[in-house]
Amino acid sequence: MQLFIGGACAGKRDVVKARFPSAVWWQLSPGQRLHEVTHIMQPNVPLVLHGVFEWLAAVLHSDMSSDTSRALWRGDLESLAAAAQARGVTLVIIMNELGRGIVPMAQDQRRLRDLSGWFSQDAAAQSEQVWHVRHGLVQALKP
Repeated sequence: MQLFIGGACAGKRDVVKARFPSAVWWQLSPGQRLHEVTHIMQPNVPLVLHGVFEWLAAVLHSDMSSDTSRALWRGDLESLAAAAQARGVTLVIIMNELGRGIVPMAQDQRRLRDLSGWFSQDAAAQSEQVWHVRHGLVQALKP
């Protein structure tokens, strides 16, 4: 699994398109579980997941606690990565990095930043490679 992370409009999509021109792209829908994406995996065809921030924003409107949401994310991420590996699929996740801006005053917006940071940490821990994209420039963070 590879993670591409960076700020809004930093060039993440362009970098991923250039590196994985034959990839299937899938935008996560609010409330969708990651393991539900396995049905679109094609053997040996990269799969790009995007829309994580919008998907994550829907968590704010659910009754789930942050800890429960994070535990589900981690479990689903592990299952999805295992399914991708079994099918020879390079799994690519694009995520927004929110930690470099002003911390919002609204409690729900602070919670969204916290969740985004925790979910990004979990994705980075699961990923074999992590790339930071800024101004269209790519920097390897992992390995």
